[in-house]
Parts: sequence; C-alpha cells; structure tokens
Amino acid sequence: MPLALLALAVGAFGIGTTEFVIMGLLPEIAADYGVTIPTAGLLVTGYALGVVIGAPVLTVLGNKVSRKRMLMVLMGLFVLGNVVSALAPSFGMMLAGRVVASLAHGSFFGIGSVVAAGLVAPDRKAGAIATMFTGLTVANIVGVPLGTFIGQAVGWRTTFAIVAALGVVGLFGIARLVPAMPRPEGARLRGELTAFRNPQVLLAMAMTVLGFGGVFAAITYIAPMMTEVTGYSDGAVTWLLVLFGVGMFLGNLLGGRYADRALMPMLYATLGGLAVVLALFPVFAHDKVLAALAILLVGALGFATVPPLQKRVLDQAHGAPTLASAVNIGAFNLGNALAAWLGGLVIAAGFGFTSPNWVGAVLAAAALGLAFLSAALERRTPAVDATAAADDAVRTPVLH
Repeated sequence: MPLALLALAVGAFGIGTTEFVIMGLLPEIAADYGVTIPTAGLLVTGYALGVVIGAPVLTVLGNKVSRKRMLMVLMGLFVLGNVVSALAPSFGMMLAGRVVASLAHGSFFGIGSVVAAGLVAPDRKAGAIATMFTGLTVANIVGVPLGTFIGQAVGWRTTFAIVAALGVVGLFGIARLVPAMPRPEGARLRGELTAFRNPQVLLAMAMTVLGFGGVFAAITYIAPMMTEVTGYSDGAVTWLLVLFGVGMFLGNLLGGRYADRALMPMLYATLGGLAVVLALFPVFAHDKVLAALAILLVGALGFATVPPLQKRVLDQAHGAPTLASAVNIGAFNLGNALAAWLGGLVIAAGFGFTSPNWVGAVLAAAALGLAFLSAALERRTPAVDATAAADDAVRTPVLH
C-alpha cells in the first residue's frame, strides 16, 4: 500500500476524533461556559448539521478542482475549525468552530475514498479504501478515549489543539505524499440528482437518519449518564468510550461481512436489536456491569447497520452514486443532530439523564419499520439489474 494512504488515514483519524470526543467532554465544556448539559449538546447537533450541509455542497464543488487540492482545502477547514474551538472565548464561538470543522467531514471521506482507490491496482481498491478508513476506526478506540482523558486532566481546549495539530500533519502528508490527480471529467450535477427520484434511495437514507440517530441519542449524553446515574467516576468515562469504540469496530466487521450475503435480514436484526438494547438501557444504567455491556452493544449494533445502509444507497443509486453517497454521509449526521437535540429536550424536561435512550429506542424502531416497508415495496417493483448495481457500487467501511 502506498504511503499516501497513511496521510489519508491520519486525516480520517483526526476527523473521527473531533466528531466523537465531544461526548466525553460535555460536562467540562458546559461548566467552563456556564451552560447546561442540554445546551452543550448543541455542539454535537451543530457539528452534525455542518456535515449534512458540507457533504453534498463541497462534494459538488470538489468536481471543479483537482482531488488532491480539494483534500488539502478540506483539511485546512478542519484545522481552522479546531483552532477556533480550542481558543473560543464564548460558547457561540465554540459552536462556530465546530461547524467550520464539520464542513470538511463528509466530503473528505467521499473524495478520499476515490483517491485511495485510484492509488492502487484494480484488485486492491477495497483494501486501499479500508486502509484509509482504519483511521476512523482507530480514532474511536484510541483517539476519542485519549482525547477525553487529556481534556479531563489538562483541559478540553488542549484536546482540540492536539486535534488541530493532527490535521496539520494530515495536510502536509497529503501535500507531500498524495500524487497530483486530474479534475474529474464528465461529472454532471443533473445526472447525480436523478438518483433521488428512486424511492428506495430516499427510504435507505431515512433508515440511516433514524437508525444511527438511535445510537447518538444514547452516546451524546453518555458522560453525565454514567457519572450521575451509574456511579462511575469521571475518569472511567475514558474507558467506557474505549468499550464503545471496540463495539464500533466489531459491529463494522459484522455488518461488512454479512451485508453482501443477506442485506435486508442484516438490517432487521441489527435495527431490532438496537431498539431493544436502547429500550433496556435506562434499567441497565443503574448497574455498572450491565451499563458497560449496553455501551458495547449499542456500539456494535449501531455500527453494524452502517455497511448495509451505505451499500443499500450505493446499489439503489448505482447509475449516479457519488452525490447520493455523500448525501448519505450527511444523513448519518442528520440522525446525530436529531437525536442529540431530542435527547437534550427530554433531559431539559426533567426526565433524567437516562431518558435519551427511550428516544433512541423509538428512532431505531422507526428505522426498522422503514426497512420492512422498503422490502415490501421492492417485492412489488421489478428488480433492477443487481449485477450492474454491484459493479457500479464501491463498497466502503464506515462512512458517517
């Protein structure tokens, strides 16, 4: 594998760390700015909405310049946003920094996967893409817990400064190691938009919003729930996030393995299991062992839905998958924003720190209902050429 993939993996590591580390630092940030936990949760919502907007817009704009230059611009945005977050004198400025950093998220993964595939021989493309996305997986096992520990021990601003420095390393790595690649030719926005006429594409994206939203309903407020309800210390949150990251890693492997064999049954099982675990989480949260098990299962079941949902979108939009894929990345984050906002509402209404899990259970159950609806509609509609769909679709690991 070429060294250029290492530069892309470093960028993916930084982006994954800054997206998820906020969950472990919400109490510290809220206390520093003198705001409530639900208000601090807007930092999750704002980031997610920035991805929703940035993924399609910057992907379309990226067609007008070389891919290498676009990747450098995206990493520059990422660095700028994290520097603003680290130095923000007010909560509003902190929120603005989060949004700026988030604009790079979806487009970086979309364009980066194309670049990674172009760096190697045709029979090694999937491995190259997986290598780049290893940075995202490792971020949730190493970067997020370590960032949480540093933020709690030294100060959360230090965490964001370190993430910004990682972005600088990724930027220089891309500049030095990624070869110049020509601007993509023949891409037409009108052609890409035709994918959204397919109801199955829209249903798959709706499942993405609701299913992954269920995960974020629980994880956004994991720190106050574990410390205030379960009785864990602040320092233990770091190791609980490691457990969540391990669950993500295992779930991604599980979803990737079985999505090709039985995509819809895989969605039924994972979405149904996620709804059940989230519904039981308010009970499990009062026991340290059961709470830790629930965190592991939420990570595993939640991320096991990602490969089949991404593949579903790519297969159904096989004639014009680029923009649809980018929008689906935004859909994951729209679910994050929706869940973080709804979770903050139920906490603010006085239902306690475990109540967002009920929100997550409802969202996951709704996604399961859409999966059954999608399958029913597909049985009534003449099937598209599955072979053509599989040839056109580029299967990737977790995108969100």
